[in-house]
Order: sequence, then structure tokens, then C-alpha cells
Amino acid sequence: MRNWRYWRNLALFGFSVLALLLVGGVFHLARQKAFEYVHPARLVHALDDTPASQGIPYQEVELITSDGLALSAWYTPPQNGVVVLVAHAHNGARPTNMHNLFARHGYGVISWDFRAHGESEGEVCSLGYYEVLDVEAALDFALSKPEVNRVAAWGGSMGGATVIMAAARRPEIEAVVADSAFAALEEELILMIRLKWIRPLIQFFAEGETGVDINDVRPVDIIGGISPRPVFIIHGQSDEMVPVNTGRRLYDAAGEPRVLWLEENVGHLAMIDEFPEEYEDRIIEFLDSALLSKD
Repeated sequence: MRNWRYWRNLALFGFSVLALLLVGGVFHLARQKAFEYVHPARLVHALDDTPASQGIPYQEVELITSDGLALSAWYTPPQNGVVVLVAHAHNGARPTNMHNLFARHGYGVISWDFRAHGESEGEVCSLGYYEVLDVEAALDFALSKPEVNRVAAWGGSMGGATVIMAAARRPEIEAVVADSAFAALEEELILMIRLKWIRPLIQFFAEGETGVDINDVRPVDIIGGISPRPVFIIHGQSDEMVPVNTGRRLYDAAGEPRVLWLEENVGHLAMIDEFPEEYEDRIIEFLDSALLSKD
């Protein structure tokens, strides 16, 4: 007959196996969640979802980043000498509606799929850090065109954070519109991952995959460097993806001239859906004033 030591050891063995399985499951879950962010599912436009569907002429072009990636893009030449760089959100693709919005008013537009998104090359998304190189590739393309005299940028969510960081280091971007941009990537992790104990693991796997320290992606720390070029911050106060105080914080950190538009009961990137005519009017008025009124 087996004695009590046998049963004790069997129980300890069973608990050890369960603990190992639990730890392994947690590591697997954290790694999987991190990889969802840095390897986003690719969204590709339908064949008829192009600027031409709304009568906007455009060219299919390829942008080459300084680290050697080819980005798929649309280019509509300007009628007024100004090109707007259009930077989409994480897990998205170049937005047809924003491309058309600017083109309808005579602005040239370059909209592209960020690295690891849509039809562009790249396997890893760094949520803003290396995507600055993508913005710069679009900027350099615009500056190479003889019909382009000035450049502005619009970005949504991750795209908004990225154009802020790009403009802070590239003065050729003369005006910035940031819709639902985050202020610091670390705050996104805190908001999106409610379980505190798993956050460090997700951060560990994400940083290991991208080679980027999450603390190096902080638009709020450098937005002031855009001044005296104008910045327009847009943020809904029911944003479920970005802390609702972010718009105000970015505005406070920005230098003059600066514009802030906040609305209650508006979600992430939803201002254009809730106030489509006002959204278009405000942005075009901002760009006209910033870029077309100059000598």
C-alpha cells in the first residue's frame, strides 16, 4: 500500500505540471497579443475602391523608404501647388475618403499603405517609430515633383502620431492635421491591455520583435518642435482607443499657431462620420489659411 509520501509527491508533481502549463499559456497569450500589434492583418482595397471611383485622377506610384522598403501609394497632382500627405491608422490602409477630400479642393495628395500594411512591403509594424521613414518617403516623393511648392500632412490615429513625429524633424512639412493621435505609445498599451500583470510580457515581446523601445514613441514630447508651423488637433471625447485627454495634452504641448477641436460623444476617428461637412470645412480652411495665403 502506498504511503502518504507517494500521494504528496504525486500532488506536487501535478501542481508543478499545472503551473508550467499556466506559465506557458500566459507567455503564449502575451506573445500572440504582441504579434497582433506588430504583424497587423493586411487590409487591401477592392479593385473599384480607388480615387477614380469618385472622379479623382490619380497615379499608382511606389515610394522607397530610406531603409529600403517599397510602399504602395496613390498620387494626385496638385492644382494649387500644395500636396497633402495622408497617413492611415494601424490595421488600416490608405483611406480613399481622405484622399478624395483633399483632391476635391485642388490639393495634391499622396496616400500610401504603411510598411507591413496593405500592399506595401515590410513584415513588422513599429506603431510609429519606423513609420516616420514612410512619411519621409512620401515627403521626398512630393518634393521631387516640379508642380509641388508646399507640403502638409494629415494623419489618423497611428498615422496622426507618426506625422507629428515626422514633422518635428522635417520642416518641409508646413502644416499638420492629427486626428485621434496618441500622445505616447506606452499609454496605448495601458489602455488596451487592462490586465496589468501581462503588460510587461506583451511589451517585452513587442519590443523584441520590432527592436524599438516603447518609450521612444512619444509624440507629446516633440510636437512643440513643429512650431511656428501650424498644428490642428482633432479628438473625440468618447474615444475608446486613445485616452480622451490626449487631444488636450497634445494641444497644450504644441507651440503656436495651434488649433484644437474636441467633441463629446464622438469615438475614435469618428469626427468625420459625425460631422462630415464641418470636418471637411474646418480642415480645408486650416490648410488654406496656413499654405495658400502665403506669398
